[in-house]
Amino acid sequence: MFLRSLIKNKLVTINYYKEGTLYKCTGHVQGLNLAEQTLSLKDQQEKILSIRLSKIMKIS
Repeated sequence: MFLRSLIKNKLVTINYYKEGTLYKCTGHVQGLNLAEQTLSLKDQQEKILSIRLSKIMKIS
């Protein structure tokens, strides 16, 4: 499955919408919660972001 392959320890860039604004974040995927449909991402400042899967526009 594509989403499970993101959990591997590699750097990813995610473009996502939050409150109508497009954001871009680069970091390592910390976890994937399919029940809540969220992805946890640890950015370069060591902050953990929780992003809803429905708000993600692009993953590279």
